[in-house]
Amino acid sequence: MKRVSLWIAIWGLLLAGHAGTTPTYGQAIDGGNSFYPAAVWYGGGKARAPMLEKLDSTSAQRWGADLDQIKADGFNTVKTWIDWQTGEPKRAEFNFDNLNLLMRLAQDRGLRVIVQIYLDSAPDWVGRLYPSGRFVDSSGAVITSQSAPGFSIDDPGVRSEALAFLRALSQDANRFSALYGWDAWSEPHLINWAEFPYLSNPEFGFNPATQERFRKWLQEKYKTLDQLDAAWYRTYTNWNQVEAPRFPTILSYTDYIDWRRFIDEKLAADLALRVSAIRTADKTHPITSHSDAPSLFTSPTDGYGEPDDFRMSAQADFYGTSMYPMHSESVHPWSSGMLDTALDFSRSAGHSFDKGFWIGELQAGQGATGMRIADPVTPQDETFWIWQAVAHGAREFAVYAWYPMSSGFESNGYGLINLDGTLTDRARAAGRTAAAIGRHASSLLNATPAPAQIAILYNRLSYMVGGSQPTLSRLERAPIDSAMGVHRAFAEEQIAVDFVSTQDVAGGKLGQYKILFVPFPVMLSSDVADGITRFVEHGGYAVAGARLAWNNERGFASTVIPGIGLDKVFGARETVIRPVDHAQMIIGPSLGLPGLTDGERVSGAAFEEDLEPYPGAQVLARFEDGKPAVIENSFGKGKTILIGSFTPLAYDEHPDAVTRDFLVSLAKLAGVPSEVEVSGSGQLQIEVRRLVSAQEQIVFAFNESKDPADAAVSLSVPWTPQHAIDWADDRDVTFQSEDGKVILKKTFAPNEVWVVSLEAR
Repeated sequence: MKRVSLWIAIWGLLLAGHAGTTPTYGQAIDGGNSFYPAAVWYGGGKARAPMLEKLDSTSAQRWGADLDQIKADGFNTVKTWIDWQTGEPKRAEFNFDNLNLLMRLAQDRGLRVIVQIYLDSAPDWVGRLYPSGRFVDSSGAVITSQSAPGFSIDDPGVRSEALAFLRALSQDANRFSALYGWDAWSEPHLINWAEFPYLSNPEFGFNPATQERFRKWLQEKYKTLDQLDAAWYRTYTNWNQVEAPRFPTILSYTDYIDWRRFIDEKLAADLALRVSAIRTADKTHPITSHSDAPSLFTSPTDGYGEPDDFRMSAQADFYGTSMYPMHSESVHPWSSGMLDTALDFSRSAGHSFDKGFWIGELQAGQGATGMRIADPVTPQDETFWIWQAVAHGAREFAVYAWYPMSSGFESNGYGLINLDGTLTDRARAAGRTAAAIGRHASSLLNATPAPAQIAILYNRLSYMVGGSQPTLSRLERAPIDSAMGVHRAFAEEQIAVDFVSTQDVAGGKLGQYKILFVPFPVMLSSDVADGITRFVEHGGYAVAGARLAWNNERGFASTVIPGIGLDKVFGARETVIRPVDHAQMIIGPSLGLPGLTDGERVSGAAFEEDLEPYPGAQVLARFEDGKPAVIENSFGKGKTILIGSFTPLAYDEHPDAVTRDFLVSLAKLAGVPSEVEVSGSGQLQIEVRRLVSAQEQIVFAFNESKDPADAAVSLSVPWTPQHAIDWADDRDVTFQSEDGKVILKKTFAPNEVWVVSLEAR
């Protein structure tokens, strides 16, 4: 929240760090499977994060009264913070008095504490001692920290001091039984909490230590200077001459991709470094981090350095995200579809490593940035958001914050209560929800999201067509909107999906999936192309859009499109491509696509790519001029579908029933079942999520409309239920059970959330 991603502002429309303690999806390191941390941010008094209130003779009494109110409201955990500036005002002189007091007060009340660490708020002595650690922009501008944004951890001196602080902090906090866990890095970037209006398109990482680290990364990748020269089209004679590209040229492409890939890996390694330092004194408590927004919605080309959630998830016990659906910087509040996609993406990043995910910050109150004030947050909003996070498998949530912001450009925003300390209806609703979650913690922590058999590829290369040169087209958002289009089609049909990373595909981690969608496939690496090939050979289905593997990981065009040998896998090649606003693809006769009839029209966007089918391939649909538009091919034990346009992008921009049915039909061809059905007058308003375990299913039904709804929810359950319990009041719910299905019926109030657990006999 401290630095709002520019991409989110524009797009508002819409190996663990230690051995032997990594939790599986349904576990926490500390607390086992019986304690679910339902947290609210509170740092002692009314100071906003990362600032801390000065202690006085009244602090214990005032803070204690706040903690009493937090506990009485229904929360079992507070998320507090410590910043480097306050924690080490003089070198090697540590001041953890605020944290110690809050720990003692929480401990006395049976509350747990999660500690958020802010290295970005750094003491001034660090800059005086290590001036080479200041951040530098591509223009050469040197950033003097104003408490923020701190200094580069790449500088050996800065790194040594930062790690010493983390080790001392970890040792101190572990004296308290109230400690539950750590958030080692809030909203990771190269540089945070500062904007630079005097810089044009700032790009950070040009300080000497980061450039030296980049050179070492390049040496490991290319081995020799000759190989680097060949890849970058340069004539270096010494490694010390090498630096990251500062501007686009017609010949600069591979260098820029290397630079952005390095930033991804650097941020992940920096998180691992923090985790390792904390772990020196703490062997048991979970260590986490969270992004400012799921990386699906941000761009790896951002000059402030946006992390890759999948890479970050590998480094901590849990990784997660901030969640501000009504942030003041968003053009409009997040739609339910955007919220659903965001949570599924964050969940998937953890799932890739058999981990859960955390909500590091969940919006508590009305957004404010100066005089830009968003719509009020209602009690229904707060309840809805919390249950959505839980329903998607979050293993913790932390509402931001108990008090509104007391200062700065977010003054009086984002609070759960009023600044004078009085409770709001919103706080009461959040507390009731937290209390219900606490009562059912064991069930939640022993269940996992219903498994998906559909995968959507998250490919960061797809954001980098053109390198650092702007795309100069309306397709700048296409990687995001295409992924959201696929997700939306299946969410509307109550069918679970996962996002998978390029590392998952290249590493062969697709065993649970029957079908893989590659919705915006214009740039692929050869190892991912090989992974797709193996997946299909072994019996999977793969669906790809236009210009599949047009460019490789170096930005070089393929001689045949689809490239990197995928033309043989998909049974066709591109002959002609035409830019269009909208494409129409007409389903061919007697092809047996489930749910579709001959002559129906499927939408595409951006291009019409005429496809020449190879022998044995089948044309499923044609453009209006009769040219082949969709090709089905058998390869090995599996099948592929190649679409000569961007159908998911079209569906996200202009959803229509036929296009949705087409995408769903491809999954049905691959054998993906429908396990949840909603019927009744409100069927289009209700979203259903499930958490499942061997003897229980937890059903979450969300009315996503401001109108009431009557609906019946039918679920496939592998056993006969004995009880159905409404979690709002722990009362029995009437249900029907027949032919392996359970039917639950309800009249929903506007925006109502219904949580019911089904227990086996």
